[in-house]
Amino acid sequence: MTRILVVDDDRQLLRALRIGLTAGGYEVALAHDGATGLAAAGHAPPDLMIVDLGLPDMDGVVLVEAVRGWSTAPIVVLSARHTEQAKIHALDAGADDYVTKPFGMGEFLARIRAALRRAVPAEEQPVIVTEAFTVDLAAKRVTNAAGEVRLTPTEWHLLEVLARNPDRLVTQRQLLQEVWGPRYETETNYLRVHLANLRRKLEPDPARPRHLRTEPGIGYRFTP
Repeated sequence: MTRILVVDDDRQLLRALRIGLTAGGYEVALAHDGATGLAAAGHAPPDLMIVDLGLPDMDGVVLVEAVRGWSTAPIVVLSARHTEQAKIHALDAGADDYVTKPFGMGEFLARIRAALRRAVPAEEQPVIVTEAFTVDLAAKRVTNAAGEVRLTPTEWHLLEVLARNPDRLVTQRQLLQEVWGPRYETETNYLRVHLANLRRKLEPDPARPRHLRTEPGIGYRFTP
Protein backbone atom coordinates (compact mmCIF):
# COMPACT_ATOMS: atom_id res chain seq x y z
CA MET A 1 0.00 0.00 0.00
CA THR A 2 1.29 3.47 -0.89
CA ARG A 3 2.36 5.29 2.27
CA ILE A 4 1.77 9.04 2.64
CA LEU A 5 3.23 11.16 5.44
CA VAL A 6 1.32 14.36 6.26
CA VAL A 7 3.12 17.09 8.21
CA ASP A 8 0.75 19.82 9.42
CA ASP A 9 -0.10 21.38 12.78
CA ASP A 10 -3.80 21.86 11.99
CA ARG A 11 -5.34 18.88 13.77
CA GLN A 12 -8.75 19.35 12.15
CA LEU A 13 -7.14 19.33 8.70
CA LEU A 14 -5.07 16.29 9.63
CA ARG A 15 -8.24 14.39 10.52
CA ALA A 16 -9.85 15.39 7.22
CA LEU A 17 -6.78 14.38 5.23
CA ARG A 18 -6.49 11.07 7.04
CA ILE A 19 -10.12 10.27 6.23
CA GLY A 20 -9.82 11.38 2.59
CA LEU A 21 -6.50 9.68 1.91
CA THR A 22 -7.50 6.47 3.67
CA ALA A 23 -10.67 6.38 1.60
CA GLY A 24 -8.46 6.80 -1.46
CA GLY A 25 -6.61 3.60 -0.56
CA TYR A 26 -3.48 5.09 1.00
CA GLU A 27 -1.72 4.27 4.23
CA VAL A 28 -1.45 7.53 6.20
CA ALA A 29 1.06 8.68 8.82
CA LEU A 30 0.67 12.03 10.59
CA ALA A 31 3.14 14.48 12.14
CA HIS A 32 2.28 17.73 13.93
CA ASP A 33 5.61 19.56 13.48
CA GLY A 34 8.70 19.56 11.33
CA ALA A 35 11.02 17.69 13.69
CA THR A 36 8.53 14.87 14.13
CA GLY A 37 7.92 14.75 10.40
CA LEU A 38 11.62 14.59 9.60
CA ALA A 39 12.17 11.80 12.11
CA ALA A 40 9.16 9.88 10.75
CA ALA A 41 10.41 10.25 7.16
CA GLY A 42 13.83 8.94 8.14
CA HIS A 43 12.50 6.03 10.18
CA ALA A 44 9.97 4.81 7.60
CA PRO A 45 10.47 6.60 4.26
CA PRO A 46 7.08 7.45 2.72
CA ASP A 47 6.11 7.13 -0.92
CA LEU A 48 4.87 10.74 -0.85
CA MET A 49 4.91 13.62 1.64
CA ILE A 50 2.40 16.41 2.20
CA VAL A 51 4.00 19.37 3.95
CA ASP A 52 2.48 22.56 5.37
CA LEU A 53 4.74 25.62 5.22
CA GLY A 54 3.52 27.18 8.48
CA LEU A 55 4.84 24.60 10.93
CA PRO A 56 5.27 25.56 14.61
CA ASP A 57 8.98 24.69 14.86
CA MET A 58 10.35 25.43 11.38
CA ASP A 59 9.41 26.75 7.99
CA GLY A 60 8.08 23.96 5.82
CA VAL A 61 10.60 24.88 3.12
CA VAL A 62 13.39 23.89 5.52
CA LEU A 63 11.75 20.50 5.95
CA VAL A 64 11.39 20.10 2.17
CA GLU A 65 15.09 20.88 1.67
CA ALA A 66 16.13 18.47 4.43
CA VAL A 67 14.09 15.58 3.03
CA ARG A 68 15.05 16.30 -0.56
CA GLY A 69 18.71 15.94 0.43
CA TRP A 70 18.28 12.15 0.63
CA SER A 71 14.84 11.24 -0.74
CA THR A 72 13.31 11.33 -4.22
CA ALA A 73 9.75 10.77 -2.96
CA PRO A 74 7.23 13.34 -4.28
CA ILE A 75 6.54 16.25 -1.92
CA VAL A 76 3.29 18.19 -2.17
CA VAL A 77 3.18 21.49 -0.30
CA LEU A 78 -0.14 22.43 1.27
CA SER A 79 -0.19 26.06 2.40
CA ALA A 80 -2.27 29.15 3.07
CA ARG A 81 0.45 31.26 1.42
CA HIS A 82 -0.88 32.36 -1.95
CA THR A 83 1.98 34.56 -3.21
CA GLU A 84 3.93 33.63 -6.30
CA GLN A 85 7.19 34.03 -4.40
CA ALA A 86 6.12 31.50 -1.76
CA LYS A 87 5.31 28.99 -4.48
CA ILE A 88 8.61 29.59 -6.29
CA HIS A 89 10.56 29.22 -3.05
CA ALA A 90 8.89 25.91 -2.18
CA LEU A 91 9.24 24.46 -5.68
CA ASP A 92 12.89 25.52 -5.92
CA ALA A 93 13.52 23.83 -2.55
CA GLY A 94 12.38 20.52 -4.03
CA ALA A 95 8.59 20.38 -3.78
CA ASP A 96 6.81 18.71 -6.70
CA ASP A 97 3.46 20.50 -6.38
CA TYR A 98 1.92 23.39 -4.45
CA VAL A 99 -1.70 23.43 -3.28
CA THR A 100 -3.20 26.45 -1.56
CA LYS A 101 -5.74 26.31 1.27
CA PRO A 102 -8.70 26.02 1.19
CA PHE A 103 -8.85 23.22 -1.36
CA GLY A 104 -11.24 20.60 -2.66
CA MET A 105 -10.49 17.03 -1.61
CA GLY A 106 -11.29 15.63 -5.04
CA GLU A 107 -8.78 17.86 -6.82
CA PHE A 108 -6.23 17.29 -4.08
CA LEU A 109 -6.46 13.51 -4.44
CA ALA A 110 -6.06 13.91 -8.21
CA ARG A 111 -2.87 15.90 -7.63
CA ILE A 112 -1.60 13.15 -5.31
CA ARG A 113 -2.24 10.53 -7.99
CA ALA A 114 -0.50 12.68 -10.59
CA ALA A 115 2.55 13.22 -8.38
CA LEU A 116 2.83 9.49 -7.73
CA ARG A 117 2.54 8.72 -11.46
CA ARG A 118 5.34 11.17 -12.25
CA ALA A 119 7.59 9.71 -9.59
CA VAL A 120 10.36 7.54 -10.93
CA PRO A 121 11.21 4.91 -8.35
CA ALA A 122 14.90 4.89 -7.51
CA GLU A 123 16.66 1.71 -8.50
CA GLU A 124 17.73 0.05 -5.30
CA GLN A 125 20.03 -2.91 -5.25
CA PRO A 126 19.00 -5.22 -2.41
CA VAL A 127 22.54 -6.65 -2.37
CA ILE A 128 25.56 -4.36 -2.75
CA VAL A 129 28.90 -5.99 -3.45
CA THR A 130 32.23 -4.25 -2.89
CA GLU A 131 35.75 -5.65 -3.17
CA ALA A 132 35.93 -6.02 0.61
CA PHE A 133 32.41 -6.86 1.78
CA THR A 134 28.79 -7.45 0.77
CA VAL A 135 25.77 -5.62 2.16
CA ASP A 136 22.40 -7.39 1.99
CA LEU A 137 19.86 -4.63 2.67
CA ALA A 138 16.89 -6.98 2.72
CA ALA A 139 18.44 -9.45 5.16
CA LYS A 140 20.19 -6.68 7.14
CA ARG A 141 23.43 -8.63 6.91
CA VAL A 142 27.05 -7.82 6.08
CA THR A 143 29.58 -10.46 5.04
CA ASN A 144 33.20 -10.53 3.98
CA ALA A 145 35.68 -13.26 3.06
CA ALA A 146 35.75 -14.47 6.67
CA GLY A 147 31.96 -14.73 7.00
CA GLU A 148 29.31 -12.58 8.65
CA VAL A 149 30.42 -9.27 10.14
CA ARG A 150 28.75 -8.47 13.43
CA LEU A 151 27.51 -4.88 13.58
CA THR A 152 25.73 -3.06 16.38
CA PRO A 153 22.25 -1.72 15.56
CA THR A 154 23.67 1.80 15.31
CA GLU A 155 26.49 0.70 13.03
CA TRP A 156 24.02 -1.12 10.80
CA HIS A 157 21.69 1.88 10.64
CA LEU A 158 24.55 4.15 9.61
CA LEU A 159 25.75 1.70 6.97
CA GLU A 160 22.21 1.18 5.68
CA VAL A 161 21.59 4.91 5.18
CA LEU A 162 24.88 5.30 3.32
CA ALA A 163 24.44 2.12 1.27
CA ARG A 164 20.97 3.18 0.13
CA ASN A 165 22.59 6.32 -1.30
CA PRO A 166 25.61 4.93 -3.19
CA ASP A 167 28.08 7.54 -4.45
CA ARG A 168 25.90 10.32 -3.02
CA LEU A 169 27.02 12.73 -0.33
CA VAL A 170 25.02 12.24 2.86
CA THR A 171 25.52 15.21 5.17
CA GLN A 172 26.43 14.90 8.82
CA ARG A 173 23.11 16.48 9.75
CA GLN A 174 21.12 14.02 7.64
CA LEU A 175 22.88 11.03 9.19
CA LEU A 176 22.43 12.31 12.73
CA GLN A 177 18.75 13.05 12.16
CA GLU A 178 18.05 9.66 10.61
CA VAL A 179 20.01 7.51 13.05
CA TRP A 180 19.68 9.40 16.34
CA GLY A 181 16.89 11.93 15.69
CA PRO A 182 16.66 15.72 15.19
CA ARG A 183 17.82 16.56 18.73
CA TYR A 184 21.26 15.13 17.94
CA GLU A 185 21.97 16.94 14.69
CA THR A 186 25.04 18.72 16.14
CA GLU A 187 26.62 15.64 17.79
CA THR A 188 29.17 15.04 15.05
CA ASN A 189 31.41 13.16 17.48
CA TYR A 190 28.85 10.32 17.39
CA LEU A 191 29.52 9.94 13.68
CA ARG A 192 33.30 9.98 14.04
CA VAL A 193 33.24 7.21 16.64
CA HIS A 194 30.79 4.90 14.87
CA LEU A 195 32.25 5.43 11.39
CA ALA A 196 35.70 4.60 12.78
CA ASN A 197 34.27 1.36 14.19
CA LEU A 198 32.62 0.52 10.87
CA ARG A 199 35.87 1.07 9.01
CA ARG A 200 37.78 -1.18 11.41
CA LYS A 201 35.26 -3.93 10.73
CA LEU A 202 34.82 -3.46 6.98
CA GLU A 203 37.73 -1.65 5.36
CA PRO A 204 40.93 -3.60 4.50
CA ASP A 205 42.88 -0.47 5.44
CA PRO A 206 40.79 1.60 7.88
CA ALA A 207 43.30 4.46 7.74
CA ARG A 208 42.72 4.74 3.98
CA PRO A 209 39.05 3.87 3.52
CA ARG A 210 37.90 3.09 -0.01
CA HIS A 211 34.19 2.52 0.63
CA LEU A 212 33.21 4.60 3.69
CA ARG A 213 34.66 7.94 2.74
CA THR A 214 34.64 11.25 4.59
CA GLU A 215 33.89 14.56 2.91
CA PRO A 216 35.65 16.79 5.46
CA GLY A 217 33.33 19.10 7.33
CA ILE A 218 30.33 18.07 5.21
CA GLY A 219 29.42 14.41 5.51
CA TYR A 220 30.11 10.90 4.24
CA ARG A 221 29.88 8.95 1.02
CA PHE A 222 29.51 5.22 0.39
CA THR A 223 31.45 4.09 -2.67
CA PRO A 224 30.77 0.45 -3.71
